[in-house]
Amino acid sequence: MSTLTVDDLTKEYGDVTALDGVTFEIEDEFAVLLGESGAGKSTLLRCVNGLTEPTSGSIVLDGEVVTESRSDVGMIFQQHNLVEGVSAYMNALTGSLSHVSMLRSLMQWQSREDKLQALEALETVGLLEEAHQRVSQMSGGQQQRVGIARGLVQDPRLLLADEPVASLDPSSAETVMGYLKKAATEHDVTALVSLHQVNIAAHFGERFIGLRDGQTVFDVRRAELTPELIDDLYGNVDTVGLADTHGDGPASEEIEPGPETEQVLAQ
Repeated sequence: MSTLTVDDLTKEYGDVTALDGVTFEIEDEFAVLLGESGAGKSTLLRCVNGLTEPTSGSIVLDGEVVTESRSDVGMIFQQHNLVEGVSAYMNALTGSLSHVSMLRSLMQWQSREDKLQALEALETVGLLEEAHQRVSQMSGGQQQRVGIARGLVQDPRLLLADEPVASLDPSSAETVMGYLKKAATEHDVTALVSLHQVNIAAHFGERFIGLRDGQTVFDVRRAELTPELIDDLYGNVDTVGLADTHGDGPASEEIEPGPETEQVLAQ
């Protein structure tokens, strides 16, 4: 896993300060960003991903400035951003664009290793049997799991997710979060995920960073995340689901290339 160090990060848009001196370090963890809409969670993730340039401060991933290591940062978006006209497998395989040219990708000239990695990623998120299904025919939860698989194929050192379950029903949200946690654990990837659902965050998270008005309100481990902290961050909310257990998603076995896998790899 990797270490992400954010030091005195500030982002201003004219007279509006979206982030104000945010500082934290996460290593080998599944960390969750909490806070109301407009707290700065998405801006923080975009800065970490190199999509937005900070006004000041630094973001370092394993000793490298993040702008110099963007290919090592995988991003999972709320709206999936998939190519709906093609299969789950082809969408997962686009994660290899970080190290394969666009032409090779369009011509499906990826290596056997890349193709196997795409299948292994789909297996990780429980969609290997649906590898050839068009994503347009999949549920929202399945599509988000394809997005997770695509992020894994990028082979990142850091995995970011911006409200990955905001548009899903509670059951699908828990399933997707279970697979996201499982993906980060099995692939040894440090993860930083922004969430609105406090109960889901408390169930799956290991580290919690609360933001309000672009500033850090708290930075705590699971055992330190109390209803009082949540109430202070959001106001009075239902915190009954603050859990002692954590979800790791369904277990999976290592994929062994069989006849169906060999058929896909041959394409």
